[in-house]
Amino acid sequence: MPASNNTCNRNEFMTIDLSDFNNRRHEIVQHLMKACTDHGFFYVINHGIKTEDINSMFSTSETFFGLPDNIKEKYPLDTYQNTGWEKLTEMDSCGTEIPKESMQLTFHDIPDHWPANEDIPGFQNATNDFMHQCNTVSYQLLSCLATGLGFPEDFFARCHDITQPDNLNTLKCLYYPSSTSPSYSQSGHNNSWSGKNIDINTLTLFFQPPGQNQFEVTAPGLAPGSTSTPNLTGRTRLSTEPGNPRAPRNNNHRPQQDQIVCSIGDMIARWSDDRFKSSLYRISVPRSDELLGSRQCIQYCNKANKSTIIQGQSKYKEPITAGELIMMAMEREYKAAMQSIKANRAAIESSGMLKRSPSCDKGSFLMNIMA
Repeated sequence: MPASNNTCNRNEFMTIDLSDFNNRRHEIVQHLMKACTDHGFFYVINHGIKTEDINSMFSTSETFFGLPDNIKEKYPLDTYQNTGWEKLTEMDSCGTEIPKESMQLTFHDIPDHWPANEDIPGFQNATNDFMHQCNTVSYQLLSCLATGLGFPEDFFARCHDITQPDNLNTLKCLYYPSSTSPSYSQSGHNNSWSGKNIDINTLTLFFQPPGQNQFEVTAPGLAPGSTSTPNLTGRTRLSTEPGNPRAPRNNNHRPQQDQIVCSIGDMIARWSDDRFKSSLYRISVPRSDELLGSRQCIQYCNKANKSTIIQGQSKYKEPITAGELIMMAMEREYKAAMQSIKANRAAIESSGMLKRSPSCDKGSFLMNIMA
């Protein structure tokens, strides 16, 4: 079965078909290179993860978030280990406070942060199996991207080796309880539940339940009237903000069941010397024709091992470790966010949208903003 949607307009994602992978690998490499240079986002089909396994992971995630807080608090977020549960409040684009919970898990068995069988029977086995399936799909995609960029086929597999102690690959489960925030049609604005998320990762796989079309890309690629702003690694990040009258509207993409949305991040964009696009995304408020209850999203984040050298072949020849790149990006994002808060606080308070100052704990902020 050939890959579909390989000719599309600039505001559509390509669909990458992984069926008959070994025999079609050259074709898949070509399609992936186009998707990553055009948008930095694409759909993946025939990836080998069964629908029932995806649905089961959402059910497992929902079960965890449905536990009393005093149980979930047994597994607090450890920012150093990048693992654990967190409950916080975000501000949506209208200034409304939106509750959010997240659970992050890594491959390394950390008993203090993986929910025990006594709290959720079978959680560890089910989650670990799903993470390995995500990793298999990721390795297929990354091997093709390595070939397309002129690296050895196993280059990115070695850079993201889950057996190494400094591996950073993470499964991140997100949960937004039922919200009273206005929908698009009610408010007339392009609202979002989350701020714009940067993607410092190499490659991120996004899963969302059927009917929950909350994934919104705010920078699908350079288009007439688009603006550019510096990103966190010193490169230029494309931006198509709704405040720019000439810019296209944000693109709310609606993947079909069994499609995985994939996002290219800053790490591989640097490896590619900016041939690949690393774009912004956010979680949007439900439209009036969509489910208005609680929402979930699951992300499998491929980050290079901390000690891995990230170095381009022409533009970014200066070597930098993945750990150094992450710290640099986090510090810059935090400083930029604090400046933005100071600049906008007076305007928000005067509008009556802000009832109280939002939490600005640095550790939580950095872990939340880094997808």
